[in-house]
Amino acid sequence: MQAATRNFALLFFATLLFHLAGTWSLPLVDRDEPRFAEASREMIERNDYVVPFFNNRYRFDKPPLTYWFQVASFRVFGENAFAARFPTAIAAALTALVIFAWGRRLDLARAGFWAAVIFSLCLQIFIHGKAAVADMWLVLFVTLSHWAGYELWRDRFAGTWRSVVLQPNDLRIWWWLFYCSLALAFLAKGPIGWVSLGTVAVCQYLRPVPHFARRFLFVRGMLLVLVLVGLWGVPALLRTHGRFFTIGLGRHVIGRSFGTMQGHGSKSILIALGTLPYYFLTVFLSFAPWSVKLPWLARRLWAKRDAFDLYLIAGGAVIFVIFSIVKTKLPHYILPALPLLALLLARHWLAQGVTTTTLRRWSVATAVLWLALALIVLPLSTPWFFPSAELFKKAEPYLQPEMDFAAFDSDAPSLVWNFRRRVHGWLFYNQAIGRDVAAMQPDQVPSFLARAGPHFVVLPTGVADRLYPRLPSGYRKFSTRGFDLANGRWVDLTLIMKNT
Repeated sequence: MQAATRNFALLFFATLLFHLAGTWSLPLVDRDEPRFAEASREMIERNDYVVPFFNNRYRFDKPPLTYWFQVASFRVFGENAFAARFPTAIAAALTALVIFAWGRRLDLARAGFWAAVIFSLCLQIFIHGKAAVADMWLVLFVTLSHWAGYELWRDRFAGTWRSVVLQPNDLRIWWWLFYCSLALAFLAKGPIGWVSLGTVAVCQYLRPVPHFARRFLFVRGMLLVLVLVGLWGVPALLRTHGRFFTIGLGRHVIGRSFGTMQGHGSKSILIALGTLPYYFLTVFLSFAPWSVKLPWLARRLWAKRDAFDLYLIAGGAVIFVIFSIVKTKLPHYILPALPLLALLLARHWLAQGVTTTTLRRWSVATAVLWLALALIVLPLSTPWFFPSAELFKKAEPYLQPEMDFAAFDSDAPSLVWNFRRRVHGWLFYNQAIGRDVAAMQPDQVPSFLARAGPHFVVLPTGVADRLYPRLPSGYRKFSTRGFDLANGRWVDLTLIMKNT
């Protein structure tokens, strides 16, 4: 027991430190990171932990679990990039522990350990294990529900089967873990958190086990899930007059499934059909460097597989198929499949006879490469790829708490996150256009700055020079140039400030 505890502790802290490396030196990356962090900050300002806001507007995109964790982190570490990303690193480290524990539970401790390492060191986890977004919490709770679902599904029950709730036994904990994980996965990122329900259904179809419905008690289990989600969801719906449901589920779930969001995917049916293999190709990048073994793994599983392999394959296939059908596509959407893929690879690679020395060399080389990127390459690139952060650094000494601000031709959420660290006002919101961030036009800039009190505006340098070839008395100007990651373009920005 002492050795097991030591191994779990070492794995947790090693993966936590790995995922935290460099998070303090890299500004939040547009668009999603600043939105999550700013919404969490506004929760604290409003003392409202039910309905999230971004830039003083409702934010219906995601349920609140990630915001809650970020709020707790902000209270400990302050409102900064490290604090915004700290909960994500915790989730990534906990997921590695779950993978290791799952392997130990099946007497595959060595495979479980190396699966946790493989998972932690693949490219997509290196990226999203540091990102201040909801994905790693989704991965954690989907992995937990997959584990619990397997314990309830596998044919290992002696004697007659009775209700795991009415007749307590060693399976009741798995029932509770399965449905509580479904609830938390929903609170992390919505209905996609219920993907493990599809996994157990597929496995029951492929390899039926007796008393399937009794083992899972789906009706009372889903009632438990709805009650847990409803503790937040009902107040959120009442406070927003149902808009959290109609916009959050309608636009951001159904709309994302049958249309494209934020330019990801195509509106053409022919192109959408052509992108069906998208994730079967991008997985080789997401799972790098371990993806070089995927063709070998596929051949091995085709020739020989057992019930555990079948369960892992079913879980991964359900995730791949769902997101292949969804029209909006991004490589990281299949993140919940990576723990299952890591377990498959580790188990069969070790069964083939790969040595610990080989796995250690792969792992050390990969970790060194990722750490070099996190600690050296990415911090050095900050001035070129984070123009909003650079502009904030230049203007920070002159910012005043009572300032309002606006922007033209720049809708980066990082403007809100960065500048609201020092000012209490909001980024100008154009009701006519109805966007959550700035939509000011050039001819509105002079009148905006001329209003009583201190203000500032961010706009392209060419427009700023045309509007103000000579700055009026009491005005300041700061400029920077860099690559806008969110929009994929180089920008040359100028901030014009009036301090009186």
